[in-house]
Amino acid sequence: MKTFQYTIREELGMHARPAGLILQLAKEFKSDIIVTNGDKSGNLKRLFSVIDLDIKYQDTVTVTIDGPDEEVAAEELLAFFEENL
Repeated sequence: MKTFQYTIREELGMHARPAGLILQLAKEFKSDIIVTNGDKSGNLKRLFSVIDLDIKYQDTVTVTIDGPDEEVAAEELLAFFEENL
């Protein structure tokens, strides 16, 4: 299991465009990918699950990846967060 935390720097938070892009990236991996914001968690492979988390500017989210390709998934997802959020 791999886990990382990230504080959102995008002033609009996790709005529809980055949510859709990260969903496409997450679906490339076999691992389970869960994102947590406060006391809510959602599957990063399901758009409404991510949108329901209401991730805003300066929220710190935790991403947990568990599965056969977790190492690569963690690296690529962290890079996505750093470039887009």
